[in-house]
Amino acid sequence: MLRHRQMMTDRMRTNRKTEEKKMSMSKNIARLAVTAGLTAALSFGGVMAPVTMAFAEGTGSTVTFEDADYAASTTYKGIRIFKATVTKTGENTTVSGIEWAGADADTQQAIQDAVVKAIKVNNKNYDSTNAQDAADWLSAHAEGIGTDSKVASDNVFSLIAANLKDSTAWQKTTKGDASLSGLDAGYWLFLTDTAGKPADKSTDAFTSPVYAVIDGESTTTVKPKKSVPTVVKKVLDDADAYAAVTDIKSSDKWKDVADSQIGQDVNYKLTGTIASNYATFDTYAYKFTDKLSNGLDYVNGSVKVYALNDEKYSEIDSNNYTVTNADTSNNNTLTVDFKVGEGKKGLKDVNGVNANTKIVVFYKAKLNSHAVIGKAEGSTMGGNTNTVKLTYSNNPYAEGEGETIGDTVADFAFKLNLNKVDQGTEKGLQGAVFTIQSADGNSNGQYIASKPDTTAGVVAGQLVTVTDTNNLPDYVMFTSDKEGKIPVSGLDAGSYTVTEVQTPADSYTKASPFTFTISPTYDEMTMKVTDLKAEVSESDKIRTDIAFGTLDGTAGDNKLTGKDGTGTNAAAGEVTINVGNTKSIGLPLTGLNGVTFTWIAGGAVLCIGVAHLIRSRKQAEESEQE
Repeated sequence: MLRHRQMMTDRMRTNRKTEEKKMSMSKNIARLAVTAGLTAALSFGGVMAPVTMAFAEGTGSTVTFEDADYAASTTYKGIRIFKATVTKTGENTTVSGIEWAGADADTQQAIQDAVVKAIKVNNKNYDSTNAQDAADWLSAHAEGIGTDSKVASDNVFSLIAANLKDSTAWQKTTKGDASLSGLDAGYWLFLTDTAGKPADKSTDAFTSPVYAVIDGESTTTVKPKKSVPTVVKKVLDDADAYAAVTDIKSSDKWKDVADSQIGQDVNYKLTGTIASNYATFDTYAYKFTDKLSNGLDYVNGSVKVYALNDEKYSEIDSNNYTVTNADTSNNNTLTVDFKVGEGKKGLKDVNGVNANTKIVVFYKAKLNSHAVIGKAEGSTMGGNTNTVKLTYSNNPYAEGEGETIGDTVADFAFKLNLNKVDQGTEKGLQGAVFTIQSADGNSNGQYIASKPDTTAGVVAGQLVTVTDTNNLPDYVMFTSDKEGKIPVSGLDAGSYTVTEVQTPADSYTKASPFTFTISPTYDEMTMKVTDLKAEVSESDKIRTDIAFGTLDGTAGDNKLTGKDGTGTNAAAGEVTINVGNTKSIGLPLTGLNGVTFTWIAGGAVLCIGVAHLIRSRKQAEESEQE
């Protein structure tokens, strides 16, 4: 009886163990299915970057970070979150035996704490510390599915990366070698370690977390998930700004070069992009730094900042950013700064900003009396340049900023060399007085100032409006020097009318007014004037008292002729025009007494002749009567 009972007991134990084994197998199969689903999601662009795999000989996997622009300068790091057995059968990958990774108990505990803490941010009711449960949760709840997705700052993988930022378990690449070798099988998290800055590029941005299955055998290529912010600067020519009339923001004439008159408002536009993993950041510093050349004065209060989404501009409240005016105290540098710290989150404080938003700054500046004409000495570029750079947050897990390469535009001005000469001798004449007026639509009739006038608030070269043209102020009068020269600097490209208002001396005739046009051609890549043309109006082309360039020296023909190719100098930005005066010729009045005596003597002879004629006729009549 006892023996029978023992046999029954053993049989029951055997059946129980069999059932437990079946249940365990079912649970493992279910977990394998979940893990396989996670692996498939990761392999096809979940929160992992696109990867390609090929078997390699040796122990452990090799991960190579593929980035044509930055792989040689940026360094990367990886940390194993879960160790596991990874089995590949054809195109299928199976992950099993998931455990917390770590070389020792302390490291394993730190990784466990980091992962569980991150999960609890998303699910307050989560209470497991089991590695398999954590892997299952990540499979079911991980966001950011898609090869182009960039996870948000509260995404579980971003939180895990932040929690582990000080861990010593990270394996790191070295500069110039963007590969990690000897990696054991399991689930790995990859990030940027240090952001590189090649000489000709902006500072790299940190990648979003790349969460990948590593099989311990294959070579894996990882493409970092990020884009680097950029900044572009443009300038709007005053004529195009005038044509836009209502809204310069919508103009399609923004370029890298323009030309302006001294004292004239010049419109500038700065356009910055945002990192594609912008959502990964809790705070985002963003700062435009624009260095103006000495020939430009910033117009205080002219800054306007907009968020551009889908070609729609939305003005950003000025409380969200700080403007530092460009002046002599800061080397003529303008800044627009979305600051971080002291309760501020930079761009994150601005509603409606995302990774696709562009931040656009508009401001104005004026050419001043220090404006460069042509190309500044020692400069490779021409005109009056200013260069912008953009500084931005580039590490979502620590304080760190990157900087773009600069983008430069140039504003040009030109010089007129007006020469007053005797049309017969071709020598310079002193004391001729001229006015020069704009003949363009946006400034037609305005006078160019010949000298500064503090009372009138005028600088030399500036366009000014004169209400009483019968009483012109001195500061719009140009007078030729002893060589007949009148230098006029700071001219915009366009048309001008030159009028002689006073001749060098009373013996000279006054030249008629004439109109000429300056037409430059630019190379926007090199910021240089490649061709400069100048010509008078059609009605003035037949005149013989106007000539461009160096005169040919044929004095005495009462005609001015310039040597070919000397009228303009593109590199110097100069135009030379000669204007002739003709001298009036009259009979000399010296020796007037002699002339009077001659007249009297002639009159006397005439009278004697007439008397002799009368007497002769009278004698002839008397003879006939006899």
